[in-house]
Amino acid sequence: MWSPWCSSWSASSPSAPSRPVPRCAACAGPVPEDAEVATHHPARHAAERSELPAGPALFSAPGDLTVLQTLRALGTSPRGLTGDEAENRLVRYGPNALPAARRVSWARRFRQGLRDPFTAVLFCLGLVSALVAAWGTACVILALVSVSCALRAHGEYRADRAGHGLRELVAGTASVRRRDGAGADPQVREIPVDDLVPGDVVRLAPGDLVPADLRLLRAHGLTVQQAALTGESAPVVKRPVEAPRGGDTVHLCFQGSSVASGSGTAVVVATGSDTRFAAVRGTGHRRAASAFDRSVHGISWMLIRFVLITPPLVLMANAALRGRGLETLPFAVAVAVGLTPEMLPVVVTTCLARGASLLARSHGVIVRRLPALHDLGAVDVLCVDKTGTLTRDEPVVDAGRTDPDALHWAGACAWWTLQTAELADPDPLDEALLAATGPEDWEAYDGVDALPFDPVRRLATAVVREPGALGTLTLAVKGAVPEVLERCAMSEEERAGLLKRAADLAADGVRLLAVATARRAARTRAWTPVDERGLTFCGFVAFRDALADTAPDAVRALTGQGVTLKVLTGDHPATAARACRDLGIDPGDVVTGEQLAGLGDEDLPRLADRTTVFARCTPADKARVVSALRARGHTTGFLGDGVNDLPALRAADVGVCPRDGVDVARRSADVVLAEKDLTAIGHAVDAGRRSSANIASYLRITFSSNLGNVIAMLVAGLLLPFLPMLPAQVLVQNLCFDAAQLALAHDRPDPAALRRPTLLRPRAFLRTLTGFGGLGALADLATFGVIAVCLPGAFGPEDQAGFHAGWFTENLLTQALVMLLLRTGRRTAEGRTPGPVRWAATGLAVIGLAVPLTPLGPLLGLTSLPALYYLLLAAVLALYAAALLVLGRRARGSAVGQVRADVLIGRTCAVGHAGGQGLRGRGGGCGGGGVVRAEGDAEA
Repeated sequence: MWSPWCSSWSASSPSAPSRPVPRCAACAGPVPEDAEVATHHPARHAAERSELPAGPALFSAPGDLTVLQTLRALGTSPRGLTGDEAENRLVRYGPNALPAARRVSWARRFRQGLRDPFTAVLFCLGLVSALVAAWGTACVILALVSVSCALRAHGEYRADRAGHGLRELVAGTASVRRRDGAGADPQVREIPVDDLVPGDVVRLAPGDLVPADLRLLRAHGLTVQQAALTGESAPVVKRPVEAPRGGDTVHLCFQGSSVASGSGTAVVVATGSDTRFAAVRGTGHRRAASAFDRSVHGISWMLIRFVLITPPLVLMANAALRGRGLETLPFAVAVAVGLTPEMLPVVVTTCLARGASLLARSHGVIVRRLPALHDLGAVDVLCVDKTGTLTRDEPVVDAGRTDPDALHWAGACAWWTLQTAELADPDPLDEALLAATGPEDWEAYDGVDALPFDPVRRLATAVVREPGALGTLTLAVKGAVPEVLERCAMSEEERAGLLKRAADLAADGVRLLAVATARRAARTRAWTPVDERGLTFCGFVAFRDALADTAPDAVRALTGQGVTLKVLTGDHPATAARACRDLGIDPGDVVTGEQLAGLGDEDLPRLADRTTVFARCTPADKARVVSALRARGHTTGFLGDGVNDLPALRAADVGVCPRDGVDVARRSADVVLAEKDLTAIGHAVDAGRRSSANIASYLRITFSSNLGNVIAMLVAGLLLPFLPMLPAQVLVQNLCFDAAQLALAHDRPDPAALRRPTLLRPRAFLRTLTGFGGLGALADLATFGVIAVCLPGAFGPEDQAGFHAGWFTENLLTQALVMLLLRTGRRTAEGRTPGPVRWAATGLAVIGLAVPLTPLGPLLGLTSLPALYYLLLAAVLALYAAALLVLGRRARGSAVGQVRADVLIGRTCAVGHAGGQGLRGRGGGCGGGGVVRAEGDAEA
């Protein structure tokens, strides 16, 4: 609600917390229900009456104290504190600052990277390799682990520094009454906000940020914008109350809000970590596992089982069939290493870091937690706070519902009230009126007098002289509908009809001002509210929320990306629904916070799934809705900018905050929009999907190839009287393959892989692993047949080098082929220009063909091969490529049938969706979700 004179305005906060247990103003001890807060321990506190009681504890029961009791409990007066008293209290209570969040060091971020389950597996394999004296393998694995942790720590540390660079000052100084001594007159001084203490008396003016939690002593037309705390878009009227009722906050101003209009004098009752701002900031539980966490844990544990089972199987099989003992342990470890994608942490971190870097440079988006970029790509529901994100904190005139004559007089009233009453700044409604009118509406008149807005009478009146109207003045009156109509000369039937019309318009989400005029004889005595009678009704001026400049484009872009928007706001239901309709979103049936309170955790997920707009939400309501959507199976993001959004930001898979959000919201968010451009969210989603698609390519290629090699290695180990591949050969082959796969981080995914949310499911991934891995094993076994034909002695101990050379060459060639066929790169778009993956695959193939022919071959135990081998191998590779094409098409067709139609509009991400490409394994297009992530990142 925009103004205290709008017909749908409410002065109460929709999200005021329930009243806590009353506590003693002096010792913070519990107070019996029938005791007076300031005096329930008179004997105990008699000796310390000269000292300040615990002021912040006083604020825990604001409804129990009168103004006089408050001042006495705080040991102050309307004249303010003396300088010595203020210094003593500053020492006792500390500065008026929120506890600073401890910045995570680079070294700690590095250590947190080791806590990731998959990175831990690699680290353990490196240690085991060292124990069995496989020093080359151990050094390579440990180096890759170090590089991965270093890349992630560096990227997140830089993002954290950039986020701190965006911090804006909450308030620099405050106007405070201070005295030089006990008998001195008070003087108004500007002091740093950090130096405020309980008991200080401060002055508020339009535009001021409220520097602490305050109790009003005096106010004149004071309205406060507290959207960051409650989500209400309208300034809330504040006024002093001598004896407030329990739970009433009309006499309190909270830190984190700002003065919209009017002025006031107030006493500080809570500072620093004792303010309500700090209390809301501290709410919320530790973040649950995100989509990235769930995927990586599922796939990591699946892989861990494979890795743990493989070495014992190799040892037992060799012992049973070949009578070999622990001498095969290095080979068993090499097999486990061969199954493990050593480059996975590096590729994942490189993909995410590269995407985050491009976002920061191109679109001003700072990714503070690298895995959040993947989560953005997987998001299918984005919950947004309305005020400050979809809409600006200001109204605009709705010309279609406004009477032109009423707008003319309302503009004149706003202008001349500002001029003649010498108000410092216009309130948001007056700004909207002045923007909708022009000098031609104001300068035709001469201002005579004005009666500024008063929250009691809820009217503003300007007295003007019309051109040529000798001896006559005109009163232009604007204000809340009931108050204006009550002062108009009309029948009860006409008044009732206008009230019904106003109610219908308000139900459609617009705010209304009623405008009336009256002509009075000119006079010299002052004009008073008594003169606001017998008015002639002119009409209504309607206002609506001003949409954020980029909100319509952002909504269209996100909808086109298969992301469904849900609005969670503390504002009025009709206002929220109106904003949604203006953005092209069907609000449906709006659910309020009161309705949510009556629902259990079992029923809420179903309601949240089918509801678009939630209004009058408290911070806890927003967090419940987000958690319910996640429980429903959605990957959920939340976009918010206020303190009241903190619990929801923490409850979501990924939290997003605009640049101008409050500081604590920016620090709690995973992603910060450095520019106030909501279309950047669409770019961030796109970047997340690009990174996920490249990670998915790596997963499909590496796991399929590795599993095929391991199966073939186990079979060969049982058939051959020697090791099918020497540890040095395994190491070189893995190094070549791993280096080539770094190119996948720079690949350009197919556009079809970017159109829908991406999500990798471990079970579907297991089917991908077994399907393509089994096909790779068949290709290896076929190669064994080719070797047997071309090199008859290769299966005996005399010609091991021939077998090793034949399999080494085939391994690198099939891996190069898999890189080209199972990637999500857009081959059509690249045309004839080779991309990084093509160059890497070509280099891999060249190495596979050349190494056995070079002097390096004998050092690795390899020898040259006959020409017939290469001809037969070409036939095997052709058949293998054809089988990959067929299996990829079948996998894509199977995935299309598994699309979850019960999820959001346009979402087609299913188990194993192939991203629109024909050459993908199941899990392809939705891949990239289940990779590596450091658990500590959520805390960082």
